[in-house]
Amino acid sequence: MIIALIGADGQLGTDLRTLIPTESLRPLYYPEFDVTKADDAAAKLRGLRPDVVINTAAFHRVDECEDRIEDAFRVNAFAVRDLARACRAMGAVLVHFSTDFVFDGRGSRPYREDDRPGPLSAYAASKLAGEHLLAAEWERHFIVRTCGLFGRAGCLEKGRNFVETMLWLAESKRPIRVVDDQIVAPTSTLELARNVLALIGTEAFGLYHLTSRGGCSWFEFARGIFELAETEANLIPVGSAEYGAKARRPAYSLLDDGKARRLGLLGCSDWKTALAGYLEENRREPAL
Repeated sequence: MIIALIGADGQLGTDLRTLIPTESLRPLYYPEFDVTKADDAAAKLRGLRPDVVINTAAFHRVDECEDRIEDAFRVNAFAVRDLARACRAMGAVLVHFSTDFVFDGRGSRPYREDDRPGPLSAYAASKLAGEHLLAAEWERHFIVRTCGLFGRAGCLEKGRNFVETMLWLAESKRPIRVVDDQIVAPTSTLELARNVLALIGTEAFGLYHLTSRGGCSWFEFARGIFELAETEANLIPVGSAEYGAKARRPAYSLLDDGKARRLGLLGCSDWKTALAGYLEENRREPAL
């Protein structure tokens, strides 16, 4: 099986790259491979003749998307449509990643795949549009919604991941303000990558939720980071309104992974276990 991995040096892409056998992997990197250049991207994919294309590319600077709506839709929606068309022409499976942000956060139980979306931001709307365009163009696809990713490679667009940002801020000894009214499921990219590769092997195409088990506020996640890392920090809880981010976030965005588990996937561990594993690994080998 030949797997073309778009964004192979990103946070999720790096972990996927380490798990895919070398003889199967065809890594693709920006800017040499630009998903927004449809004809060029399709030609390069045809040259690789992949069985599976995994797309980790995204414009996910959430607040910036509010001012750059066209760019958000260009990367998160229209490029996904074009990849779907290219994969359809080759007969290749397309794996694409979406977000918990497609929901409005008014729920009180983890969202299932068939729950009605309600995006609150330009970013969320662009990601939901990408889902719909992919599903309309090509049936041999997997769409994976996930949440709160953290991995050893950090995040190319945002810089450090949340864990590393918190540890870096703690060194300054200054107050660290973190929202305490948004409930999420912080998810290890390594665990997510393992489940995605298992999902590909099922050929049970469609939409899936894959996140860590359990949930916490970003403030509780930060507190867990400092406790497990045995690091002192001046951590202050704040509300979303006080924090003043440009884009609205869902107050509750836990995702139900029951569909994936019924398929036989192991799923991810609870977020505290995943975080402990991440920190232990970084003690042995610092994050990239």
